[in-house]
Amino acid sequence: MRIGRVGRPHGTEGEFSVSEPTARTELFEPGEQVWLGERQTTIERRKGTAAAPLLKLEGVDYREQARALGGAEILAPRTAIGPLPPGEYLIDDLVGMEVVDGGRQIGRVADVVVLPSVEALEVEVDPGPRLLVPLVRDAIRTIDPDRRIIDVNYAYVAEEPDRGN
Repeated sequence: MRIGRVGRPHGTEGEFSVSEPTARTELFEPGEQVWLGERQTTIERRKGTAAAPLLKLEGVDYREQARALGGAEILAPRTAIGPLPPGEYLIDDLVGMEVVDGGRQIGRVADVVVLPSVEALEVEVDPGPRLLVPLVRDAIRTIDPDRRIIDVNYAYVAEEPDRGN
């Protein structure tokens, strides 16, 4: 499960800021195991706040090493998460789910995007541009993890802005 991304280096000893951090701050505690791509490592030190954590990983001892990791996903093992409360879902669980509006097929979840005011499902549509569905009650009717279907209110769907790709 993605718990954040490596942000900008901080200081000279290999620390870096975490962008898009999970609210589950206990996953950033010293001694916790994380993955950066295929590389498993251990969190050595944590500073900062819940909203802006700073991490130091074992084996990342210099600013340039931290800079080289910039943008990498920080992953935690699923077992570290434990059971989720009803109505909460992991991004990894939502990706790949079918998106419908009632009985009408819309597409599949490609990712969850963190926007300034809300998180949104990024829905792949064939053919056509990707769509964004805000993760709010008015836009999401139901999420059925067993059937892997998300029923949305299409009135709240927006085309994804061009990212210049």
